[in-house]
Amino acid sequence: MLEQTTKIKQRYDELTKLVIDPEVIADNKRWQKLVKERSSIEEIANCHDELVKLEKNLQDSKDVIKTETDPEMIEVFKEDILNTEKQIKALNEKLQILLLPKDENDDKNVILEIRPAAGGEEASLFANELMNMYVRYAERNGWQVEVNELEQTELGGLKACSLSIKGTDVYSKLKYESGVHRVQRVPETESQGRVHTSTVTVAVLPEIEEVDFEIQDKDLRIDTYRSSGAGGQHVNKTESAIRITHIPTGIVVACQDERSQIKNREKAMNILKSKLYDYYKSQIDTKYSEDRKSQVGTGDRSERIRTYNFPQGRITDHRINYSIFNITTFMDGDIEDMVEQLQKFDQQKKLENLSLK
Repeated sequence: MLEQTTKIKQRYDELTKLVIDPEVIADNKRWQKLVKERSSIEEIANCHDELVKLEKNLQDSKDVIKTETDPEMIEVFKEDILNTEKQIKALNEKLQILLLPKDENDDKNVILEIRPAAGGEEASLFANELMNMYVRYAERNGWQVEVNELEQTELGGLKACSLSIKGTDVYSKLKYESGVHRVQRVPETESQGRVHTSTVTVAVLPEIEEVDFEIQDKDLRIDTYRSSGAGGQHVNKTESAIRITHIPTGIVVACQDERSQIKNREKAMNILKSKLYDYYKSQIDTKYSEDRKSQVGTGDRSERIRTYNFPQGRITDHRINYSIFNITTFMDGDIEDMVEQLQKFDQQKKLENLSLK
């Protein structure tokens, strides 16, 4: 393991010197890129240092025990050797995970879209609850949330919602949320107390700043309209809202949060870039569908990934067969346990794939 981490440690030391170099600091774009790279390998470098220290301690103990004659001291050193070997094993396992190929989008911000699917008004109401859940989860992580599009029903449900979530490693955690979320409960509109099943779709797209494909003006249809609130009531007398249709793919993006048409257009174009990136990437990924089946991060949008069973107070993720029995706190944004379980499962599958190669 040390052979693999030595070069990374050397690069980390090199970056540590570069980020405090006045000439590098003067070039802000380069400095930010180097700081980001240093941060991405810092944990590996720290583990490397710890592993070097443990390996040295282990060898020292083994050398001493060869010449030691006191039986009590020999037992002490044997115990020390066992403890050190356990620490080395645990650190090697940690480094195995840290050295796994990283998703190129893990450190990106995201566009999160929520849409009611089957279930009418109940699906719209649950879509609104999911939106609030993700907003609260973002707050727990210190992330910034911006509303791109928000259409509500008269009863307070969601017709459509698009959020930009910005912060550290947002995509690495939220990417597992893409898919169909199923809710089972007695709706407020149900007079006979029957449990209904409704579904909501969630899409999590990495926010792409630079794209390797061209978006041509002739491929875009741009419409303006008035921003509207719940029940379709106009809250803006000017046509500041923007709807952009990418004609070749049929992808439609709307943005109405900003009062300025120019700002809405800018935000809508950024969202379109992310959607087109996801569209083209998905086409490529279908060629490697067998590899994708072993991962949980970017599954089919039509796949039912999770059930929220309110009568039983249970949330079950069907990809990893893992349940949490505290639906109230979960819906309040306390979803970290589920996220961590999904990350561990994903990492384990990647390790298994590496061992088979």
